[in-house]
Amino acid sequence: MHDQVLYRKYRPNTWEEVVGQEHIVSVLSQSIASGTFSHAYLFTGSRGTGKTSVARIFAKALGTNPEDITEIDAASNRGIDDIRALREAVRVLPFSSPYKVYIIDEVHMLSRDAFNALLKTLEEPPAHCIFILATTELDKVPDTILSRCQVFSFRKPTERTLVKEVERIAASEHVEIDSDSSSLIAFLGDGSFRDTLSIMQKVFSATKGRTITRELTESVTGAPSLTVIHELYTALIEKNIDALYMTLARAEQHHTDMMLLAQLLLDTMRLSLKYRYSPSSREEIEADHSEQYTEVIKRGAVESTDAISSRGIIAMITAIERIAYASIPTLPLELAFIEMVGAEQ
Repeated sequence: MHDQVLYRKYRPNTWEEVVGQEHIVSVLSQSIASGTFSHAYLFTGSRGTGKTSVARIFAKALGTNPEDITEIDAASNRGIDDIRALREAVRVLPFSSPYKVYIIDEVHMLSRDAFNALLKTLEEPPAHCIFILATTELDKVPDTILSRCQVFSFRKPTERTLVKEVERIAASEHVEIDSDSSSLIAFLGDGSFRDTLSIMQKVFSATKGRTITRELTESVTGAPSLTVIHELYTALIEKNIDALYMTLARAEQHHTDMMLLAQLLLDTMRLSLKYRYSPSSREEIEADHSEQYTEVIKRGAVESTDAISSRGIIAMITAIERIAYASIPTLPLELAFIEMVGAEQ
C-alpha cells in the first residue's frame, strides 16, 4: 500500500480517468478527433486541479512519444537564455512522433524578457510544435501571450468530488474509511486533488490496521475533533460565553489548529443554514455525513436562528481573515463568538 506515493499512483493517464474537468476533456478530445487543435494552449487554475496531467494526456492523444515531450518548470528556468534555448530546440524535427509538445509549467514565473522571447515563437510556431502553458496566476501572464493561446480554466473539484476520490482510492488500497474521515480529508484538501491525496498518504502511513477512523484522521492532521465542534455549537445555541471560552482553552491546550477549527466551524454553520432554508438539500446533507455530525448540523439549523445565522457566518469569515496575523490565535474566534451571541448588546 505504501510502495508508491498516492498522487503519482492515481494520477490520471487517460481522458476517462480525468475527474471534474469534463468541460475541458470534451473540447480537447474532440479537437484531436476532428484535427482542429491549436498550436498553443494555456491551462489556468489553482494548484492540484490536473493541469499538467491533462497536458500529458493531450500530448499522448496527439500520438507524441515521451522523447518528443519536453516539460519545463518556469519557476526554475525563467530567464531569457532558457527561452532562447527552447527557441533553438523547437526548430529540430520530432524524433519519432508527428509533433513535439512543450509543456511549460508555472509560466507566469517567466521574466519579461523571457516572455517577449516566447512570444516570438508563439507568433510563428513551427508546424510540428505544440505549446501547453500552465499557470496558477493568470493575471501575471501578458495579454500578448494570452491572445495567442486557447485558454482553458480548470475548476476546483467540489468537496463531494474529492470525497468520492478518497473513497475510491481507499477501496483500491483495500483500506476501510468511514464517511467522517473521507469528508475531513476532502475538506482539508481545499479543492486540490494533489493536496487531498497527500493528506491521504499521511493518514495511510499512520494506520496500523486497515481501518481509518475520524479520530485517527484528526490525530494525524491536527484537525479539531467533532466533540469540539459539538461543544462550541452547544455553547452558541445556549449563548453561554463562559462555555465557549472553556472549549477554546481546551482546544488550545491540545494544540488544535485554530484556523482549521474556524474553517470547520464555518463549514458546519453553512450546512446548518442550508439545512434550515433549503428543504430539498436535507436528504443530501444527511446522506453525505455521519449521524453524529448531521445532528450537530440540524441543531444549528433548528435551535439557533440567532448565532447560527448569516450575521454569524460573516463574523466567522472575519475571524478567519484575522487569525492569520493575530498574535493570540484564539482572540478572533472569541470576538466572533461574543458578536454571534449578542453579548454586548
